[in-house]
Amino acid sequence: MRKTLVATTIASVLLLSACSSQQADTQTQVETAAETQTANVENVLFKPSPLQYMAPEFDKISTKDYEPAFEAGIAQQKAEIAKIANNPEPATFENTLVAMEYSGELLDRTSAAFFNLSGLISDSEYQRIAAKMAPIMSAHTDDIYLNKALFARVQSIYDNKASLNAEDQRLVDYYYKKFVNAGAKLTEAEKAKMREINAELAKLSTEFSQNILKSFKEDVILVKDKSELAGLSEGEIASLAAAAKKAGKEGYMITLVNTTRQPILQSLENRKLREKIWTTSSTRAQATNSPIIIKETKLRAEKAALLGYKDWASYVMTNRMAQTTENVYGILDDLAPKAVAKAEAEAEQIQQVIKKSGETFALQPWDWAFYAEKVRQEKYDLDPALVKPYFEMQSVIHDGLFFAMNKLYGITFKERKDLPVYHEDVMVFEVFNEDGSAIGLFYMDPYAREGKRGGAWMSAYVSQSGLKDTMPVIYNAQNIPKPAEGQPTLMTFSEVTTMFHEFGHAAHGLFSDVKYPSLAGTATARDFVEFPSQAHEDWNIEPTVLANYAKHYKTGEPIPKALLNKVLESQKFNQGFDTTEYLAAALLDMEWHSFGVDADVTDVQKFEHDALDKHGIAYYPVPPRYKSCYFSHTFAGGYSAGYYAYLWTEVFAADAFAHMTEEGGLTRENGDNFRKEILSKGNSRDLMQSYIEFRGQKPTTDALLKRRGLVE
Repeated sequence: MRKTLVATTIASVLLLSACSSQQADTQTQVETAAETQTANVENVLFKPSPLQYMAPEFDKISTKDYEPAFEAGIAQQKAEIAKIANNPEPATFENTLVAMEYSGELLDRTSAAFFNLSGLISDSEYQRIAAKMAPIMSAHTDDIYLNKALFARVQSIYDNKASLNAEDQRLVDYYYKKFVNAGAKLTEAEKAKMREINAELAKLSTEFSQNILKSFKEDVILVKDKSELAGLSEGEIASLAAAAKKAGKEGYMITLVNTTRQPILQSLENRKLREKIWTTSSTRAQATNSPIIIKETKLRAEKAALLGYKDWASYVMTNRMAQTTENVYGILDDLAPKAVAKAEAEAEQIQQVIKKSGETFALQPWDWAFYAEKVRQEKYDLDPALVKPYFEMQSVIHDGLFFAMNKLYGITFKERKDLPVYHEDVMVFEVFNEDGSAIGLFYMDPYAREGKRGGAWMSAYVSQSGLKDTMPVIYNAQNIPKPAEGQPTLMTFSEVTTMFHEFGHAAHGLFSDVKYPSLAGTATARDFVEFPSQAHEDWNIEPTVLANYAKHYKTGEPIPKALLNKVLESQKFNQGFDTTEYLAAALLDMEWHSFGVDADVTDVQKFEHDALDKHGIAYYPVPPRYKSCYFSHTFAGGYSAGYYAYLWTEVFAADAFAHMTEEGGLTRENGDNFRKEILSKGNSRDLMQSYIEFRGQKPTTDALLKRRGLVE
């Protein structure tokens, strides 16, 4: 069936190509068609992968494959959608919505390969293709969701959905809302305007993202004198020297991570260098991305107005659990004064340490991490250099993460070195249930490198679907600094926590047991999707798990109980800073999307200050986790008016983990229940109902406040 469909698509593309210029010489047309056909036959994207689970053939995919595959994939889906929309038979669930679920196979396969790899191994060619395809893909999406005849069929099914089962009704609601939110009920003139806005937004978000990638490469700090790096270990210094050498530079090269806060500031003794790093971090991409932010937010406001909403945030809430902007601001503004008060108390402690050291300067943002670490060491007698040797990466993966997942869900992991990867650092594992039945594939890409976007994330190359009989192919990406050759990868406790967090997303994709692709895995509301990941974070400190993986990489000795207790006790340290920097970013995101079309915003930095001041969180020593010009979540990553979701879902995660702790902790009973009621359901039923089925009630904030150390 798939082969026939692909063959038909190729023939259609060739026909379109041959008819595009009636003035052209016939022989030239034939030769061009033959060349195109040969190229497409050789294009690995034109057919489903023959590998197990349809894992991508990374060793065969070339950047030259993408554009022909995108073009053919769009043509294929256009034909499929036209057939659905123009079907003379009355609209039914099967001949309309199920048919739409089946449509776009080639385009989906191409998009999964391209958009995943463009964030993992991007180069100038990936960036060129992304810039070209952004408006084309936007127009194609508009062609589907602004199709009048197609929406009429969806409307008919929506009006008569009562006879369908619950999961089918969920799909009907999903499509109906998607059409309406896309503008299906607009006039033709308004639809034309919507198309213009969408195309420009796609272009702008791509430019924003590419400017960030460029910044990672260009906004580096080169240190010539090794003495300026006092405070770093010899291994860390060697890693900086290796980075400089690889970039063709002399000295020691410091590259920035995704957030305002730079982990290296915790160790560096040289205050001038700390200030230089922090300033470079906090001001990056201002010149290039400030104009984009102004245009993007105004266009979003204009789009919201077209659809009848006062601002973009109000429009976004129609697909969120929070439902209204008032609910979001309510929880953020409730926590803000508590967080700032905690941060101010922490700042007083830090200022005392500065004074004790004989210095007289007032605490600045670039001082916080360095002196907070001294407070931590004084308060908990904790030296990070003594902790990292107990968190060697392979041990964390196999004896920590995989061990915990086995205890919780009964699953096992088998490394698959026979499958191709896109980079030598990538590991592949086949995942199995306790009874030996297969679940899918899991790729882990742990290290930072040039061309890889910052942060940590999960995505899918193949999503689970009962309808299409596909099994999940999932990956996690992190940006752990790669040590010098021959050295072990010793992780910070924060990096360990992130690894468990991201596998929570992976588990959401791997355990999906849903019929329809549009409702499967992590395809849930933004303010739910972070819940499973956050709920997995705390398993890294479960005593049985810690005892199994927290061992010295040289001696194999378990982490001393006294040191472990200090690590665990210190987790609530600096929570005033952590919570304040997060809330500042979340409120900034909301404010950027809470003004209407008549607002006159021209200065990004002034807007930032005024927005934070408005909510009483413009606390200078603690900047937002992301300032606007590198806030990829909101201006390039799909989290616009949605960054609050991390806190919203942490309420669920803290409540869920507290409940499981009360019910016995790391047990199969808890794991099986979480898998059945949360992870397997995707978006196939009401999300709050899924939580209630798991927990027996809605969540409360009690466990969150304790988790963040904001109450005793």
